[in-house]
Amino acid sequence: MFKIVFFILPVMLGSFMAKAGIPGAGDSIRIQYGQQGELYYNLKKATFNVYNDHRLIFSDVVAVVKTKGMTLSSPEYTVRQYRTEAVNDHFGKGIKHILTLQGEGKPAMRQVFYTYPGRDYFLTAVTLSGVQLESNYMSPFNGVFAPVTGDPRTLFIPFDNDTFISYDARPLKEGVLNVSAEAGVVYDNATRNGWVVGSVEHKVWKTGVRTSTGKDSGNQVMAWGGYTDAAVNRDSIPHGSIRGNELRSPLILVGYFEDWRTGLEAYGQANRISEPPYIFNWTRATPVGWNSWGVLQDHITYDKVIKVADFFADSLQEFRVGGTAFIDLDSFWDMMLDKGTRGDFGKLKAFADHCLARGLQPGVYWAPFADFGYNSGGRYTAEGSNYEFKDMWTKTGSGYHDIDGGRALDPTHPGTRARIAYICRKLRACGFKMIKIDFLGHAAAESTGFYDSSVHTGMEAYRKGMEYLVDQLGGQMLVYAAISPSLATGRYAHSRRIACDAFKTISDTRYTLNGLTYGWWLTNVYNFVDADHVVLASQTEGENRARMLSSIITGTFITGDDFSTHGPWSPRAKDWYKNPGLLGIVANGKAFEPVEGNTGNGPSSFFTRRIGDYLYLAIFNYGQDPVSFTIDAARVGLVADRPYTATELLQGGQLAFTGSTTVGLPAADAVLYKIRL
Repeated sequence: MFKIVFFILPVMLGSFMAKAGIPGAGDSIRIQYGQQGELYYNLKKATFNVYNDHRLIFSDVVAVVKTKGMTLSSPEYTVRQYRTEAVNDHFGKGIKHILTLQGEGKPAMRQVFYTYPGRDYFLTAVTLSGVQLESNYMSPFNGVFAPVTGDPRTLFIPFDNDTFISYDARPLKEGVLNVSAEAGVVYDNATRNGWVVGSVEHKVWKTGVRTSTGKDSGNQVMAWGGYTDAAVNRDSIPHGSIRGNELRSPLILVGYFEDWRTGLEAYGQANRISEPPYIFNWTRATPVGWNSWGVLQDHITYDKVIKVADFFADSLQEFRVGGTAFIDLDSFWDMMLDKGTRGDFGKLKAFADHCLARGLQPGVYWAPFADFGYNSGGRYTAEGSNYEFKDMWTKTGSGYHDIDGGRALDPTHPGTRARIAYICRKLRACGFKMIKIDFLGHAAAESTGFYDSSVHTGMEAYRKGMEYLVDQLGGQMLVYAAISPSLATGRYAHSRRIACDAFKTISDTRYTLNGLTYGWWLTNVYNFVDADHVVLASQTEGENRARMLSSIITGTFITGDDFSTHGPWSPRAKDWYKNPGLLGIVANGKAFEPVEGNTGNGPSSFFTRRIGDYLYLAIFNYGQDPVSFTIDAARVGLVADRPYTATELLQGGQLAFTGSTTVGLPAADAVLYKIRL
């Protein structure tokens, strides 16, 4: 491994670099990344600027760490040393650039940059070295970003998909403050140029990215590990502190892209590269099927779910991808059992056996890290152990972590782990092939003290709990995450819900597609993302069409009507769910991307996805009045002056257009076009 090491004071370095012919000028070290990216680190100031194609994107960027009552900033250090070394990691072969900073009476600071050929971003982290250090705030990227013209936006990204929280593409104007979870994105929606700054590590830290604009302060951006906010990542207490002789921040991706959508897709891919799945990779077909929470909910019975399975086996034989469909029991399946989860699981096994005999895959549900009976005082033992729930609750100062009607269980507590082992063993023995896991955010809560004394942050506890859960599932089931942290769950689940509970109305469709508009890139973090329950019920045909299409373009297809009884949903499902053109899109398994990103906390009306030789274009009218939409060929990814013929897949018919054309949609309705490229 070849290394270049400089141990030269900064006042001498500029002259030395010029004489040696080393890239850079004056007091700056030049670090190239991607095809057009450059980072110039100023050794005299301990700040750096970032350029793309010679255009300044970020300036005066510093690292900041808080420890032992001190706030340490990279410019405060007087001795700065630079070296490089070759790396070969999950991202490929690259170069690690290390700036070591030293100052009297201060723990040593290192700013580290990773660059890789072919990747249009760099990765950066800050470390602190000393004796018995402690920190709950480490920021490797804190500086100024260049003005954005046109239709500038700063994107709020939620930490999870709980409490019906929405993404928000906020107008970037003077006085706007935006704190986003894990990643920040700033872009011009007109040109689509923009940048992404976000964490690609989630085993230790919760990360925040703050953008702000001010007349005097300018455009500020800051990414730091140690972010908590009760309204975003649900924590009522400060982030836990990491401890040791060497502390390290989360690894932050920084990139500028011609299209912010390309940037977010690269960011999603980088997360999966940085933290590869702990769970086995799903190589089988895209999951389709049914879930009981859509309509049955707490009225679930054995007889009803058997009838649902029979309906799929007899009347929806064509509703399959890869030859099968899942029939999934959601919450309250324990009401089907004598003595609940402490009793005989025989009826649950009988259901699973019936599904398998009928060519279907049985699924089940569980919330492993939440206690929904905590109001009774917790003086009851956890399944599989002698521990009382009150001793397993996650402690937050003088209280506990309560959300969604459930109290968080400490993922490191032996009672929590014994309960997980017990339930998973029972479900495996029943023969289930899919499990929906819910309320996972409870496992990520910050605590004033975990049972495992080596765990100090919520994300460390989350990793411990989720790894143990995956181990107990034994590689037998497709794992589908419902309410959960958006990025940290990628290691532990095959599929994840894009938003919170959504059922049948056009409002549900609108809410779900906000999640797709600004979170479609999570399709690169998971095998699949999911639009939740498709419920037809007695809504209008247009609302049904829009809700069904919202699921198809998200990537999977999970239905939810009560098919144990006949209703208007029955013939519609028989007619629509067998459409081979729609099932072909589902088989692709990847989410469509938005055409526009200036819709605030609402969704785009246009979504596209290229599959083979075709471009698929979905258009939604979320309103209560008819609307005329203009299809701009260039904007949706087609050649502007070329003629196209689009085939509509939901109701039939064709549309011929060149450049642009107008399409009228009734109230609360949707269309899906297939266009040959």
